[in-house]
Amino acid sequence: MPRLSSDPNLSICPDYAEESIDEDQAIIILRNIWLTGNNADKAQWQNQVEEDAEHCQHLERLHEEERERQDQDHIDEDEAAHKEDRKKNKFKYTSIPSLDVPMKPVIIPSAYAICKLDKGGYVELWYFTNAGLDDAKLKSSVDEDAMAMEDASWPDDRITMMAKFWRNLQVHDFHSMRNPLAQKSLLVYQAEQRKCWHMAVKTAAGAYDLSRINEILLERMRNDIYLEERKKQDNQHDYKVSARNPYSIH
Repeated sequence: MPRLSSDPNLSICPDYAEESIDEDQAIIILRNIWLTGNNADKAQWQNQVEEDAEHCQHLERLHEEERERQDQDHIDEDEAAHKEDRKKNKFKYTSIPSLDVPMKPVIIPSAYAICKLDKGGYVELWYFTNAGLDDAKLKSSVDEDAMAMEDASWPDDRITMMAKFWRNLQVHDFHSMRNPLAQKSLLVYQAEQRKCWHMAVKTAAGAYDLSRINEILLERMRNDIYLEERKKQDNQHDYKVSARNPYSIH
């Protein structure tokens, strides 16, 4: 059945009496014919309105189902990416035990030596000597520190630990001292301990709570910095003396 172009409920019956029809019977017949057609058009219009509404609801349901499917796809993709990240970077998700900062940092060979060992390859003995281990310590780097922790999807306990670590450094007595060597010791401490922590996580020693400031190590750090600064000043003094008196003997 063809669609109606206008609502028959709004149609008005023409006045057949003005069409030069004299007989009342003819007027009644024509009126009835119009009413019958109009009623049929009303019924068709109502069916048409209901069909259009049902079609719109069907399309809306399809759109909603598609949105739900896309949302679920995104959730599944995020979960799969998270599982893959945990698989590839298992050390990033290591839980943080309630342990103090160790007195001695974990010493491990270079990443090159460890990789060769994992593959069963030959590794020169030098990498396990004091010189090789010292070289590995100097060249070690922490890739995760180059990224924002939340953007890198760090676990909440690790983010909390790092936040407490920086907060404890900010409120430490050394931070408010006017002695620049005390403040420098905090800077050196945080740099070395963050590096040691990341190295320890990947070893059998495991992780610990970095936010617990090791006061003994910090005091040792300040003493070392003080001795280094004193040695530097002594060297500068000796240089000035020798410059004034090139024939002096030290």
